[in-house]
Amino acid sequence: MASSPIPAPASAPADEENWRLTHLGRLLGHALRRFDERVLVLMARNVDVPLALSNLAARAQVGAAHIHITRHLAVGGSRLTDLAHSAGMSKQAMGDLVDQCEAWGLVIREPDPHDKRARTVVFTAAGLLWLQAFRDAVAQAEAEFRQAVGTDVATVVALGLEAYAGA
Repeated sequence: MASSPIPAPASAPADEENWRLTHLGRLLGHALRRFDERVLVLMARNVDVPLALSNLAARAQVGAAHIHITRHLAVGGSRLTDLAHSAGMSKQAMGDLVDQCEAWGLVIREPDPHDKRARTVVFTAAGLLWLQAFRDAVAQAEAEFRQAVGTDVATVVALGLEAYAGA
């Protein structure tokens, strides 16, 4: 007995499919990627960033994942486990990023002064310049966001995200 073909599902109305493209999580993800991409472009153009790092950023060798280190590494240094936890990453994934950033001269690993068995990740002088460029780029990207959506909307978005993140 020949099997009959499985009927194709009826096409869902467009409204029933659009939710996957317009839900809040997807919009937040797109907004974050756009914001991080803009920050990286601005950092690549910053004249105070060491040329080698600027070239890496300009060639898209530095990505949003590397921004996790810039965002989460304490100025005085952090243990790898604390850095990974703060960034919401595994210790192994963060270790890989730290290895790359160490090769680029952004960070170094030093003995932890409180625990001889542990190491602390700290910014180098070039890393501190990179951190300042990050701060400047974030400020400019935020100003561009305010200009694009208006001050009132930007304020409501910032307050809403702050409340949601703290919930």
